Parts: sequence; structure tokens; C-alpha cells
Amino acid sequence: MGAVKYPEPLVFGLDIGTRSIVGTVGYKDKEKFNVIAMAVKYHESRAMIDGQIHDIAKVSEAIVEVKRSLEEQLNGYKLKDVCIAAAGRVLKTAIGHGEYVFSENTSINQEYIHSIELIGVEKAHNMILEEAHDKDDLEKYYCVGYTVVKYYLNDYEILKLEGHKGTKISADVLATFLPEEVVNSLYTAVEHAGLNVCNLTLEPIAAIDVAIPENYRLLNIALIDVGAGTSDICITKDGSIIGYGMISSAGDEMTEALIKKYLIDFDTAEKLKSASPKKKSISYKDIMGITHKITPAEINETLETVKEEITKKISDKIIELNGGTPVSAVFVVGGGGKITGFTDLLADALELPHERVALRGEEVMNDINFLLEDFKKDSLYVTPVGICLNFYDQKNNFIFVTVNEDRIKLYNNDRLTIFDAAAQYGLPNEAIFPKRGDDITFTINGKKRIVRGYDGEAALIKQNGRVVGLNEAIQANDIITIKESTKGKSASVLLSSLPEYSGTIGINVNGNTITCPKFAEVNNEPQLASYEIKDNDDVIMQNYYTLEQLLVFLDYRPEGKIYINNKEATSEDKIYENFIVTWNDQLTYEDLIEESKDVLQNNHNKINSSETKNKNILSDTNNKNSLNDTINKDDITDIKSNDSNYEIQNTIQDIQQPKQIKSIKIKVNHTDTILTGKADYTFVDIFDFYPFDLSTLGGDKLITRINGKDAEYIDPIFDGCYVDLFWE
Repeated sequence: MGAVKYPEPLVFGLDIGTRSIVGTVGYKDKEKFNVIAMAVKYHESRAMIDGQIHDIAKVSEAIVEVKRSLEEQLNGYKLKDVCIAAAGRVLKTAIGHGEYVFSENTSINQEYIHSIELIGVEKAHNMILEEAHDKDDLEKYYCVGYTVVKYYLNDYEILKLEGHKGTKISADVLATFLPEEVVNSLYTAVEHAGLNVCNLTLEPIAAIDVAIPENYRLLNIALIDVGAGTSDICITKDGSIIGYGMISSAGDEMTEALIKKYLIDFDTAEKLKSASPKKKSISYKDIMGITHKITPAEINETLETVKEEITKKISDKIIELNGGTPVSAVFVVGGGGKITGFTDLLADALELPHERVALRGEEVMNDINFLLEDFKKDSLYVTPVGICLNFYDQKNNFIFVTVNEDRIKLYNNDRLTIFDAAAQYGLPNEAIFPKRGDDITFTINGKKRIVRGYDGEAALIKQNGRVVGLNEAIQANDIITIKESTKGKSASVLLSSLPEYSGTIGINVNGNTITCPKFAEVNNEPQLASYEIKDNDDVIMQNYYTLEQLLVFLDYRPEGKIYINNKEATSEDKIYENFIVTWNDQLTYEDLIEESKDVLQNNHNKINSSETKNKNILSDTNNKNSLNDTINKDDITDIKSNDSNYEIQNTIQDIQQPKQIKSIKIKVNHTDTILTGKADYTFVDIFDFYPFDLSTLGGDKLITRINGKDAEYIDPIFDGCYVDLFWE
């Protein structure tokens, strides 16, 4: 008989399972898929364990038998291309936490969001590798999907990050990986059977294509495929699949419970497990050859504990994959889920109404015609049919792209982006964001302070020569280059730039108020204002001078005893604000004249133009006695009248006669302020009388003005001045 003509293309799907291989052939006619051939081959040995092919040759032989059976049903039609699925039980899932801290408050855009997602995927990948046996082989896991479980802004949970501003963003990312050896072994077994893989999907996706229609996926639903060795889990939300999972407990555990209870072999236990609850009793022989009768209720009671354990594990996994909360509803497929009471126990574990956990069987196959004799629709065939349907939906396979001249393979889910390529390439998370320069951490007056380093440049990504972002879609053979982000300059801060490094200390020295600038010690050593602070430095701003430091500042060292607040002092004694320092070896009038001789000699020519009496006095400046005898108070008055000697006279007068203390009234930022206690005032004295906080930065720059003009701290202040003082 010649080959029958079928509508093209015919789709050939293989469900390569742990216990059996199911082959399905069909075609799509408008909205319905028509199954025209099915064949099942049970493994004669343990060629597969938990979804992983262990004996490629044995699996290939079984595939050949299934292929031959299908071709016979198709009257000689030759099958060449096949759709396959990787088992959900071989998927690896982990939750990685990705985060980034900005140096300042930053507006969050999609590029930043994709970047922390990529960091999360990388963290999840590392977790998978740590659990793997071969930790050195970093290329053995493909990311086949990921979803964000939670976003955080400044460590607070938030639904959406885009558009917000913050200094820290993070995300918990649920990522799923497929081991490369699983993919390679599937491809090899199929190719050895003389077939070409035209489409690869995942078993959970294949099942969900049939069991949960597209319009249901807006809901938060879990699909559980309870097989023989494992229970595969797939979760949908907001129109997409957000997570995959698996627990290694399923139908075989229930079978083993019956084996131990009734001393029967595996096949007999399988028949008892699947017996109809409508039967009054069931007969069986134990391994001793003794015949027994048992009711379905007794079987169910024996399985109760095992079912509770399995449903509890499934429930816990669902909640984990769903971000810590139960789903809204659960659909169950597969033979294990058909056991009496299984769905009710699962509903109880999830705290859902019983009607929200249900088997999906014949009712989900309304759009599928089985053109086979004596065939009954059943949830057992959801995954085999779904593998065929997936051919029309996505044509999933692996594609190749080039990233930084390296050719990489990606699992194609028709939604691939630069993000996926970067993740598979293994781009480290520090290469995504601009890398900030090293921070400096130090203490100032016992309080910890951090100065941040400068941001570097962001990563530059190009796709086929065009600058793009991480969320740009990619296609096969794209050429992608990623120039990693750069590191910015390290933090730098001078001692003089600290807000605390300002202000003065007023000390009364022999009746005169001496204004001394504050100074700092770094790691117990005095440092200049130009000192550059280093990491872990301990900075102390001193509010006192030692006597030795004061004498160095005055550049004067008395010969006699020195007193602080009327007590004899040593060089290490501390002098605080308004302390009184005195000593006894004050200069005499004659000493002042003697110290003035050099200055007078330098001005000899100018003094010659003065009055005659001054000429006679100055002509004898080399004779100390004559000078002392000749100069009197009237002479000093004459010298003062001469401009060239005014500075000399002022110096003598200041030392001989201390200036009188006076008060002045000024306006600071429109506020009347009185300065008192000194003879003369400079800008820095304002801080002693006007309340202005210099300990906290109030802006980028401190503005200081006198009568509308920029002023320095040492500029003089007079009665009636108008002062501006504010942060800009």
C-alpha cells in the first residue's frame, strides 16, 4: 500500500521519559491539532534515570522502535525531523540577589533594572555551580528562563522600580538552568536514531501549552505534572511563565509503599495503585504466592501518609517558586495525580479551596482530535501532545551569537535579549555598572565618616556595530561587543576641606586677646591643612593649644616663668578658649628703642628730609646711649608724623601700650549682632557671636561677604558693616 497523503507539515514529537518513550504524530487544521499516530516503548533496562539519559545506545534503539511503529501506522510515511523536550526534573533553579549602590540619589531606568537582574542571574548561576559535581566547568548550564520575585528600593520592597529615585536598588531573581550534558545527550540519542532535532522545548512548557490556555496565564496558576519519579512544577503569572521546579517524589513512592505493605512486586503494586475506586474489592498474589483481597479504601489508607508527604513537598516548592505566597489555583496532570484524594491533600497543604486544585484531563483537549481507534483522552497524554504543539508556537531551539569574539550557544525562547547573551557569556556583575573609585573611611572626633570615590564610565554595548542597551532583542548570528565599565578615581579629601577644620581659639596673653586657628592631629600627630586624609585615619580637631604650641605660634619665647590662669605652667600644659597666659620679662621702653635701631637705619635717607631735630637724633643712631638720652616722647611724636616711620611707631606703641577693648555693632544676614571683648575684629570672630553651624555641610560652598564683597576669614570687620554668611 502506498503512502497516504497527509496535510503538511506533519509534526513528530517524542516524549523521552524515565520509564517510557511516547511518540506522537499529527498536524494542525485551523485551530485544532489532529493526532494521527501514537506509539509507546517502555525501557527494558534503566537506560534513563530521573530524566537523564545514561545509556545513549539503548535509548536510541527504543527511539528507532517508536519511529518504526509510527511509520507503519502512517502507511510508510518517513519521519525525519522530530520535536523533543528536556525533562523538568533536570532543570536547576536558584534565587540570586542582585543589587547596586549609587554614590548619590539616582533616577532608576530600565538599564539599571536589567543590570541588577543580570547580577541576580549570575548569583543564581554561581549557586547552581556550587551544588554541581563538576564545579570547574562553568559552561555546562544554560539559562532557559528567569523571573524577578521581588524588587527593592533602598532595602524596602517595591512592585516596580522604574521612575523612582534612590541610592540602592536590588532584586531577588528566580533563574532556571538546563545542564548542557542533558541537551547534548538528547541530541545524540535522537541523531543516532536517524532523526534531526527541529525543535527543543521543556517538558513543563509542553504540558502548560495544553493544560493552561494562553488567556488563563494572566492568573497566578501552578501546573503539576506528577510522573513516576518526579513531580514537575510550572507557574504562570501576568501572561508568562515565571518559574519552573521539581521535587523528586511522585508515583513511584506510592508504589513502593504498597510493595512494602503487601509484599508484592512492582507491577502488581502499580495495578493496585491505579485500580478504580469504584471496585468493591481487588485480588492480588503476594511474593509467597498467597492470594489476597483488598478494597480500594484500604489501598487509599495505606497511601495516605505518602500522599501527605508528597503534597507537602509540592506545596512548599510552589510557594518558594511563587515568591513566598501560594498560587490562586493548581492544575494537576500525570498518572500520579489521579490517585484518590491527592488533589484534596494538595489543596489543604496550600490552604486553597478543594475546587481550586483539580485534575486536567479530557477537558483540556477540546482542540485536539485523536484520529485513532479505541483511544480515550487522558491527562497522561498532555505532555506528548504539548511537545508537538510547541512546534507551532515557538520553534524553540538553540541559536549562536558572538559576544566579544566568543561564539556562544543560547536556548532560544523567542524573547532573547542582550541581557541573555551577557548572562550566558558570563559577564561579571562588576562589568555592568560604572565602577566607583575606592572610598575613604576615617573618623573625625570619634565619629565615622565615609567619602565616596568617583563613578567611572558605564559599559558600552554594541549589536552589529550599533550602540544598544541590555534589553535589546537579539537574533541568530548577531555580533555583540561589550566594553566593560571603568573604575572611577579614588576618593580624595584634604584636612582643610573638613567642616570641622574652621574656627579659632581666643587666648589672653599679657592682657591682649590672641586669635589662634584650630589645628588637627591625625593618628596622634599634628598635621598641616594640606594633609591628604588616608583610609582608616583617626582625625581629632583640637580645641586647645599646649604652651609649647602657643609659643611656636607667637614666635616668641620668654626667659622667665610663664603662668596659665595664675599657675606656673610647663610646656605641655593645655590652654583652652579664654585662658589667661602671663609672663614677667616684658620689654622696657629702652628695649623697644634698641629693637627699632635697625629699622631706623634702613630709613636714614628718608628721615633726613624730616625736621632738623629728627636729623640730629637719627645721625647718632649708632650710639645707643646718645639715642636713649636724645629721644623722648616728643621725638616719638615727631617720628610718627613721618609716614616712613609710622609702622615702626605703631609696633612700639602696640607692645608698649595694649589696645583698648571695644564693642562694635554689625548686621549678619539682616540680624543685628554685637561683637565684644577685643580691640580689633576679623571675619572669623563673627562665629563667636552669631549662631551658625559649621559642623554640618549645608551646601557645596560657604559664601562670606562684607558690604557685598567677597571676604576671607582674616579680613577686618568694623562697626556698621553688613555681612552675608550662608551655604550655596
